[in-house]
Amino acid sequence: MEKEQAMLCFQEAFGANAEDLFTAAGRINVIGEHVDYCGGKVFPAALNLRCNIYGRKTNGNTIRLAFRGIDGVVELDLDKLDSYRQLKIGNYQAGVAYFMQQKGVKLVACDLYYDCTVPFGSGLSSSAAIEVATAIALYEYAGVAYDKVEVALLSQKAENEYAGVNCGIMDQFASAMGKKDHAVLLDCTTLEYEYVPLKLGEYCLVVANCNKPHNLVESKYNVRRQEVETALTAIQAVKPIKNLAELTPEEFAEVKYLLSGVVEKRAEHVVMECARVKKAVEALKAGDLAELGKLLNESHYSLCELYEVTGKELDTLSALARKEADCLGSRMIGAGFGGCTISIVKKSAVEGFVRRVGTAYAEAIGYKASFYETSIEDGVTVSKL
Repeated sequence: MEKEQAMLCFQEAFGANAEDLFTAAGRINVIGEHVDYCGGKVFPAALNLRCNIYGRKTNGNTIRLAFRGIDGVVELDLDKLDSYRQLKIGNYQAGVAYFMQQKGVKLVACDLYYDCTVPFGSGLSSSAAIEVATAIALYEYAGVAYDKVEVALLSQKAENEYAGVNCGIMDQFASAMGKKDHAVLLDCTTLEYEYVPLKLGEYCLVVANCNKPHNLVESKYNVRRQEVETALTAIQAVKPIKNLAELTPEEFAEVKYLLSGVVEKRAEHVVMECARVKKAVEALKAGDLAELGKLLNESHYSLCELYEVTGKELDTLSALARKEADCLGSRMIGAGFGGCTISIVKKSAVEGFVRRVGTAYAEAIGYKASFYETSIEDGVTVSKL
């Protein structure tokens, strides 16, 4: 939605003009999938797909929320912020406000209009973008200084403990801490991080949404976690490690005999994916995009064959992308079982890439994918209108 149109919608919803714009980014994870809960490093980057909040301070004791494409206004009473957990729309915002209040932030009344360009249910972390943008808006209006790492942690807490969704810290961290033209090498356990230049030159990242509803299939996710924990316990009998990510591929080869079946496959994915993250960082620092593309392909094969979280839709999208001459590599991102792929594609070839891959995907699957040519941007922005 254009800025002018969003401001008109704000006026219609609240009968006044918006004064400020707060934004927070959706994210991709360049590489490092299903390793965060095994002590591994992830490699996310903030996108130009964002949650945009148009806002203004008001008098009174209420935060009023309105949303693009949804009629009506949701009202949150500042004295009753613990009572909105069951809201279908507005519970993430209420959770952020509630935990800010618990921290001693004196919240002020305001009107907030949400225009989110991160596609919902895509695995690009629309929820994290909403939480982080809300926290930034509320901190700014309260006139309280904030630390962006703390904003990420508070946003994760709102999603975990208020909305009841089990997620790690990567999404909120990337949304809050993202930096233009950089990916963030993040240790999810210690929150140590390093910015790595993500300069793609004549290439860009194309995100393709397979449009199969993306549900973080709780049971499957929990089973995967159980399987890697089983592997860790078996290996700890002979090797004093805290988590699987500590093992090099060579060390894993020495202890692999302790494992069998799916447990062995799951552990192998984690160890090899952690090694690929390290290689991807080296490739980017050396400006070797062909190597980065190769690593993306290897990651997808591993998620398909060893971790088994891809499915027909994501496998089809990734395979069709890899057939294209101007695509260096493609893989699924996110939890899997639906969601998106990322592909490194020559900028001059994007139009043909989208047309050919899109047509072949629709023929194979029976419905269309959505494509987004993306850029890597700052995580949060604050501006006056």
